[in-house]
Amino acid sequence: MSCVKRAIIMAAGRGERLRPVTDTMPKPLVPVFGRPMIVSILEALRAQGIRETAIVTGYRGEAFSALRKDYPDLTLIENPHWEGTNNISSLYAARDWLPDSMILDGDQIIRNPEALSPDFERSGYNAIWTDEPTREWVLTLEGEVVTGCSRTGGPRGWQLFSVSRWSEDDGEQLAEDVTRAWESGRRDVYWDDVPLFLFPEHYALGIHRMNREDVLEIDSLEELRAVDPAWRAASAEMNGMKGVHEP
Repeated sequence: MSCVKRAIIMAAGRGERLRPVTDTMPKPLVPVFGRPMIVSILEALRAQGIRETAIVTGYRGEAFSALRKDYPDLTLIENPHWEGTNNISSLYAARDWLPDSMILDGDQIIRNPEALSPDFERSGYNAIWTDEPTREWVLTLEGEVVTGCSRTGGPRGWQLFSVSRWSEDDGEQLAEDVTRAWESGRRDVYWDDVPLFLFPEHYALGIHRMNREDVLEIDSLEELRAVDPAWRAASAEMNGMKGVHEP
């Protein structure tokens, strides 16, 4: 049994699909139900006893400093390569944090803190079983071990969510593999490509089963409006602003 000791929150991206909202703030700081999305993550981590937390920043990174008022132990890691690269650059910036870690995207709403429970048997991802077709990443299992992944989804399977846990050994291996990929010039890949596609032979990943309602992912302005009535009320104004940026 392994136990998460620290968390890495990926928050460097621009959040293009939430423009024009993200023209003035990073996507994880967009308020949903009256508080920034990332606060739901920080509170859920606290509820699970995980206080050693780093946020990897990039776009408008200085805005995250305000979180230190309520979370004084928060570490901010700047990703100087966030623009023009995929998110492998963020994990490369945080590679020293990877052993015994949890990695999360900062633009999620954690509805059930148990989804971030620290104890785990195998390194791997939170996942839900779906019998319906999905375009999200889908994992294939044999027994309890991940044997494949589809980036384009499928008719059914274990849908991957952006919450993962890494043991001490697997975290050290992930740091080594991310470094190898980055320093060989792979700027175009997601960090998840490293264990799932580039070096799958280095891992025997599993999944952490959760319920669909435990974690809410907001990927677009339309989804934001659908979730929070406050943003639906502002839809006319947002539509007008969006037209300026997206011909």
